Amino acid sequence: MIDILALLQHLSPYVDMTTIRQMSRIILAMLAMTGRVTMLGISRWTEEGGSYRTVQRFFHTVIPWAMLFWLFFQRHLLDPQATYFLAGDECVVTKSGKETHGLDRFFSSLYGKPVPSLAFFALSLVHVQERRSYPMMVEQVMRTEEEKKAAKAKQAAKKKKTKGKSGRPKGSKNRDKTQVGLTRIQQMVQKLLSLIMGVLSLEHLVMDGHFGNNNAVQMVWQCGLYLISKLRHDSALYFRYDGPYGGSGAPRKYGDKINYASIPAQYLKATTTEKDVRTDIYQADMLHKEFAQALNVVIIVKTHIKTGAWAHVVLFSNDLTLDYDRLMDSLPYTFKKVI
Repeated sequence: MIDILALLQHLSPYVDMTTIRQMSRIILAMLAMTGRVTMLGISRWTEEGGSYRTVQRFFHTVIPWAMLFWLFFQRHLLDPQATYFLAGDECVVTKSGKETHGLDRFFSSLYGKPVPSLAFFALSLVHVQERRSYPMMVEQVMRTEEEKKAAKAKQAAKKKKTKGKSGRPKGSKNRDKTQVGLTRIQQMVQKLLSLIMGVLSLEHLVMDGHFGNNNAVQMVWQCGLYLISKLRHDSALYFRYDGPYGGSGAPRKYGDKINYASIPAQYLKATTTEKDVRTDIYQADMLHKEFAQALNVVIIVKTHIKTGAWAHVVLFSNDLTLDYDRLMDSLPYTFKKVI
């Protein structure tokens, strides 16, 4: 406990010493305990001075956690010579009852459906060379009544949707795809960037396939960062058109639509074979009609040499200068199909 207390001493300008002593006892208990972490469980694992009432008082104290995380990281963990990128993800924790603050139905990837739970969004700094993640900011996800009504209306409209005429609706106008509203995630990113400004230079924000859309790209770009994420496996991507000008109207932008089963060999970057499975890596600057800018797309195709079965994943970034190996290394991915 004395060692933990010594590590926290430099936080004293932002929290009082009573809170730091309570924190040192709670940290020690959380490192030692097993199972789900609760206030009662923490109190049972703390040493003298860590009663249940003390734990309650600590969790009712307003603490500038983002500032403390950054100060601790800057003092004990920051490597000035290393390369870092920012990573964001949402965590869902199942919770029973009805009275817990923020309790709602959130989608859980473990259960594959929405479940009664609490949701938290976290931003972390990732050390590229050491492959370690350091959480910097965590906020609870709270859905407003307007957001709940909008989600229900969208779901109801999707069920009632019938097949109509193909093509663009009559009277519709062009929209600026670069204009998106301010989101809670964007506010978190801006707060964190202002906190670390002048000490650490960041260029990329990595998020999972849930954020593989134009709104997320524009949101991250407005923060001065590039997005690295994942697209749907059946995304309608197009090569750039490099043919002659048609002679009238705006120059043609979209070339051939990609066929994932037959990607041109000129975009092949690397090939490896292991245990009868060949992995082909393709990279190209491509266009998507829902995105405002061109995308740096990396496609990983795995093929079983004996059976011919194959599967692929599609990663992307709006940083057109990013190498395929670094893009792949930044974002964990899995193949749903069994090769």
